[in-house]
Amino acid sequence: MKASDFVGMMFLARNVAHSVHLNTRSYAKHKTLNRFYEKVIDLADDFAEMYQGKYGLLGPIPVAAVKKSTNIIDFLQEQVDEIEKERYTIIKDSDTALQNTIDEIVGLYLSTLYKLKFLS
Repeated sequence: MKASDFVGMMFLARNVAHSVHLNTRSYAKHKTLNRFYEKVIDLADDFAEMYQGKYGLLGPIPVAAVKKSTNIIDFLQEQVDEIEKERYTIIKDSDTALQNTIDEIVGLYLSTLYKLKFLS
């Protein structure tokens, strides 16, 4: 996975989370998804800026269409699994600042999944 695809993945996550946020009847889910979609964009921006500071411009950032998924938990779990699988193809493990930001992104996904699974 290229860095631009990774950033596009987070853009997609933001869009999906925001859509579900606006359509839920659960206040806990509403607040959890609000936190997620605000923070995931900040982290995507941090990653993109650091990447570009080191390697140059990302170029076009593709935003994929949503695969048919009616369950936000499944959607976020699939994305975090993909991030954890691809993290060292996105950026070398020796790029610790960028890997640290990926750690923060994974942490956001995991804490969001916890709240969606057990608190809403």
